[in-house]
Amino acid sequence: MSNLAGSINSLPPPPPQLLRHNTPNRPTPLSISSRQAMNHKSPRVSYPPALLARQLNKDPLLHHPRPTHPLVWCSAIICLVFCLLLISFGVATLIVFLVIKPKYPSFDITNANLNAIYFDSPENFNGDFTLLANFTNSNRKMKIRYEYLDVELYFGDRLIATQALQPFSQRPGEARLEVVHLISSLVYLPPNPAIELQRQVQSNRVQYNIRGTFRITATVGSAHFSYWLHAKCQLEMTSPPSGVLVARICSTKR
Repeated sequence: MSNLAGSINSLPPPPPQLLRHNTPNRPTPLSISSRQAMNHKSPRVSYPPALLARQLNKDPLLHHPRPTHPLVWCSAIICLVFCLLLISFGVATLIVFLVIKPKYPSFDITNANLNAIYFDSPENFNGDFTLLANFTNSNRKMKIRYEYLDVELYFGDRLIATQALQPFSQRPGEARLEVVHLISSLVYLPPNPAIELQRQVQSNRVQYNIRGTFRITATVGSAHFSYWLHAKCQLEMTSPPSGVLVARICSTKR
């Protein structure tokens, strides 16, 4: 027993970090200063009434808006009326197109005669060509008037004759035949087109092109609108002096 007591007494004391001290919580200087700041109230600043009224008068949000100038009102009314007229015109045009369903007039060649082709020189061409053109108004409820008519005769891409026609009007569904006489007098042809034309005359198959340009005014009630119309026809003729129409392909578009 004495040995056991001596060994216990010989043990070292516990380390100081394991010892607990019950010390009361003390406020830190930071917490004290924050409480003082919370308890501290800023002093209330008072302004004189005259200075406060002057500051309020300077605020633009408190001012009454200026009256609108009469010119601004007039411009706005004019723009509104213009927009209403534009919308009304668009609606009326849409109704007309849906009800009437306008169609473009058609251009066709019902007959043609190739009367003469001869050369004064290797490059100077002379010719006499007559065609019967058919103008048809395909619309059933719309009148049209041809204000300008011009018919041109081409060999390949070379213009060799042209003829203007007198203006005329057409009722709905009406067809009109017009005789177009195209004369070529001393028309210059380069060597290659001239040789090709002579070869076609010898083979009894001459190919001509017709191009028509028309200015048309259509009438629907009291409304009028104008547009350009272009016609193209490819013709195949027999050789002169009694050349007749063998085949044709015609198309009309704006």
